[in-house]
Formats: sequence, structure tokens, C-alpha cells
Amino acid sequence: MVPKRWAKRAVTRNTIKRQIYQLAREFEPRLMPAAHVVRLRAGFDRKQFISATSEVLKQAVRTELTQLLRKACVQPGKPVVKPAAPPAVAAAPQPAAAHAPTTSTGNA
Repeated sequence: MVPKRWAKRAVTRNTIKRQIYQLAREFEPRLMPAAHVVRLRAGFDRKQFISATSEVLKQAVRTELTQLLRKACVQPGKPVVKPAAPPAVAAAPQPAAAHAPTTSTGNA
């Protein structure tokens, strides 16, 4: 999701999303299997990127995303460490239930 505050025009937001999807597909074999979130930190100013679908905008997005995805890639030769399962917690023995005194009403 690309918020309006960072890219005012829908065309610009869609262009950014397409670049994210395209680069994610290219980097997928090298990324750890996990959910990856891309979050914008700065806006794309209309003064700098006049056309919402310009090659300048696409290149700026691709450059920044490539740097981020390279950091997220698994290093060759490093084993992928899967998170270990949490240790099984042994159930503590339950104290014997105390019996409440019973009362009976009736003729014995």
C-alpha cells in the first residue's frame, strides 16, 4: 500500500507498486521465505517527478528498492536459519482436588 501523503496521484502510486512487484519477483529466489513489507519514508514530489509514469520516477524507485532488497537477500554460503520451535512446556502436576464436605438432608 502506498499512502496518498507520499504520492498524491493514483498513477504515481500505481507506478511505485508495479516497480515493487517487479523487483520482488526478480529478487524472490534470493530472499528468505517470509512476509516482506515495503514502506515509503519520503514522498515523491510532483516538482521533481513531473510525469507520474516517467522513466526518471521508475528509475528512482528501482534504485532505492534494489538497495533495500539487496540488504534483505540471503548471503551465499550462509545457511538460512529457520526459527526454532518454542520448547514444549511440560504441564505442571495439578494438586489433588480438595473435596468439599457434603451435607445430606434426609432420613438415615
